Amino acid sequence: MTKPIAAMASLVRPLVEPHCGDLDVTWFTSTEEALEIAPHAEIGWFDMYDKEKMASIIAAATSLKWLNSIYAGVEHFPLEQLKSQGTILTNGAGLNSAPIAEFAVMMMLSAAKRMDVLVDNQRDHVWLETPPGTTEIDDSKALIIGYGGIGQQIAKKLAGFDVEVTAVRRTATDDPLVIGLDDWRARLGEFDWVFVSAPATDETRHLLGVEEFAAMKDSAWLINVARGSLIDQEALLEALNSKSIGGAALDVTDPEPLPKDHPLWDAPNCMITMHLSGQAQTRMFQRAAARFVENLKRYQSGEEMIAVADPDRGY
Repeated sequence: MTKPIAAMASLVRPLVEPHCGDLDVTWFTSTEEALEIAPHAEIGWFDMYDKEKMASIIAAATSLKWLNSIYAGVEHFPLEQLKSQGTILTNGAGLNSAPIAEFAVMMMLSAAKRMDVLVDNQRDHVWLETPPGTTEIDDSKALIIGYGGIGQQIAKKLAGFDVEVTAVRRTATDDPLVIGLDDWRARLGEFDWVFVSAPATDETRHLLGVEEFAAMKDSAWLINVARGSLIDQEALLEALNSKSIGGAALDVTDPEPLPKDHPLWDAPNCMITMHLSGQAQTRMFQRAAARFVENLKRYQSGEEMIAVADPDRGY
C-alpha cells in the first residue's frame, strides 16, 4: 500500500519523525525543495516567515488534503483554493496564547510605568528624580476585543492584578463582563486599557479608527497583539500626535516590517515591539509538534481534528 506523501520543514523533523512511520515524508530545507514537493503532497506543513513565499507554495499544493500551520491567523493563505480543494486547515489557535498574553501584560506594565523612558535615561546615564510613569493598574478597567485563546489568557493574567476586565466576542453571553460586537463602541470611554486580540478578517479591518480613538479616554492606552490591519494607522497617528489617547503599545503594524521612515516609529507615547510576542516563548515548537502528532492520529482515523480553521471566517 502506497504511503501518503507529506511535506514538512526539516526544523520540526526531530520532534515529529518518530510518529510518521506511515507517511512518505520530504523534509524540505529551502523554498525550492518545498515548491518541488508541494504538488504531490497530501499532507503539508509549509510555515515560513516570508508569507508571500509560503502562499505561493501552498497554491502549488493542489493535491493537499490536510494543511497544518503554527500560525493562528490564516488570512495570508489562499483560503478560496483550499476551500475548493476540500483541504482541512488546522491552525495554531491556542498554541501561543499564554506567552502572547504574557507579552501583552508586559506591554501594559511598561506603559503604566513608562519603562521605555526609564531605559532611555539609563542609556544616557541619567539618574531620574521622579518616575516617568505613575499609573497604577490596580482597580483599572480593561477592554479585551477578541476573546479567543489569547484574549482569555490576557483576562486570566489581569485578574492577578485586580484589573476589571470586559471582553468582546462575536456574541454576548450570560456573563455581564462578556459583551457582543454591537456593544463595545458605546462603552469605550469607560476603559483605561484597550487590548486587541481579534483575528484579521475583512470584518475586522480598521476596527478601530477616528471615531473609536475619539471615544477613548485621553489617558487610555491601546495594546495590539493581533494584526496591524485591525487599526487605522493614520487615525492612530493623529490620536497620538494630538494626545487624544494616552498612548499605544503595538506588537503589530501595517505593513510589516514597518518602513524605517514611517512616522509611527517616532510618534509620542508609542511603543513598538516588532511582532515578537508570538516568538517570546521557549516551548512553541514542542507544543506545535505535539498537536501535529495528535492531529495525525485523528486524520488517519477520520476523527475530528484539533483547531480546524474556517476558511469563510478566516480563522
